[in-house]
Amino acid sequence: MKPDFPAAVPEVPVTDMNAALDYYRAKLGFALDWGGADGGIAGISKGDCRIFVTDAGFRQHYGNAPPVLIWLNLNNKEEVNELYEIWHGAGATIISPPESKPWKLHEFTASDLDGNLFRVFYDFSQDS
Repeated sequence: MKPDFPAAVPEVPVTDMNAALDYYRAKLGFALDWGGADGGIAGISKGDCRIFVTDAGFRQHYGNAPPVLIWLNLNNKEEVNELYEIWHGAGATIISPPESKPWKLHEFTASDLDGNLFRVFYDFSQDS
């Protein structure tokens, strides 16, 4: 086995698959790769970021429910600020604007329709 794991793919619980997919496409810029309301699961992506969106029927036997928190690690503060401007301009729900925190993360938080949170950050602890 290779010592490295591939990127994790979070499962985001939603109550209305069609509304959620519309939001993820129009407000957050994700593409629908496959699936949808008929199967209760959809795969969405933007670049290397992949997410599975699932409805209550699909999740029933696992019991997972919203909200969940997903951290998106970007490459620098400028990327964090730029994504904030894009999402804000598209009408995404912004919980907090970009700010450099005492714990050495430059971050902002956004929400989807079900209250699932995206914390978009850059770790500047190693910057000189």
